[in-house]
Amino acid sequence: MSRPAPSPIYTLRGAGGPLNTLHFSCHGDVTPLLFSGTGKGNIHVWNLNSRRAEKIIEGHSGNSVIWVSTLQSADTIISQGRDMQVCRWDVSEGRSELVESVWTGSVGFCQCSLLETSSANHLLAYAGEQMEEVKIIELPGKTAVCTLVPEEKLGMVMCLKLWQPDSGPGPLLLAGYEDGSLLLWDVTQRSKLSQVKAHAEPVMCLTFDTTSLRGVSGSSEKTLSSWMLDEQSNLQLQDCVTLVNPGVSQLCIRKDRKLLASAGWDHRVRVFGWKKLRPLAVLQYHTDMVLSVAFSDHQDPRQRVLAAGSKDQRISLWSIYNEGADTG
Repeated sequence: MSRPAPSPIYTLRGAGGPLNTLHFSCHGDVTPLLFSGTGKGNIHVWNLNSRRAEKIIEGHSGNSVIWVSTLQSADTIISQGRDMQVCRWDVSEGRSELVESVWTGSVGFCQCSLLETSSANHLLAYAGEQMEEVKIIELPGKTAVCTLVPEEKLGMVMCLKLWQPDSGPGPLLLAGYEDGSLLLWDVTQRSKLSQVKAHAEPVMCLTFDTTSLRGVSGSSEKTLSSWMLDEQSNLQLQDCVTLVNPGVSQLCIRKDRKLLASAGWDHRVRVFGWKKLRPLAVLQYHTDMVLSVAFSDHQDPRQRVLAAGSKDQRISLWSIYNEGADTG
């Protein structure tokens, strides 16, 4: 049985548009921040101490911002918009300066995936101009690394996860497609390693635990599909979790790998134990679709929160750190 649902510890208002994406930066002694991207083209930098937006970047020519992250530190923001641009911003010392942009050519909603390969370099994966195409470049400098296109017709690329395995020479890429397939790519070899049909509908979102090599994906269906990589890097389907209502916008695993959160089309956030995908809580606050979820990266577990962004233009923050003690 699910536990009684708590209430948000506080909410952030004033975003002025649907909250498509959230990203925390709560490292060390600096001010804890939450970055959000809206359907109106704005990037908000929320100060979690004052609970107010300390900076608003009006980017992407008013087009919807679908993904926000940071490079190295909170002083460099990277954002992706429906204007087919990925932008890098310098926000140090009060600036809001556009440093460089990448034209993707993609008209879809597939969020980029970022992988730090060294202290100064990152790999960026994004859906390309062609239907099934994934492009990977190196930042800074926008150096082309590779283009990955499956041989069969799988429809649009829907979601991506770029990661570096502990063993093996180079990074791997997980990609979800419109026909419900998941593919695992070897970036260095530019080759497909494995493929599995995870959903009957398009894969709307996925997240992956690089330690246990387990992942989970969601779609417009009433199920979450869990899967894993075996020792030969083959994708293996595992359990399906049946949801009360259909539709999942986003999935996120907490960094301690104890909790999984889902953003539901039914206005709810669901929290599961990651080990066995056991339902723990249903968080009810929002009045429209929940579009994004993110766990904070505070060093002190007692300060960690879960944030949810909704089409109702509000961000809710929840304290559930003690739920992870024995989640099973």
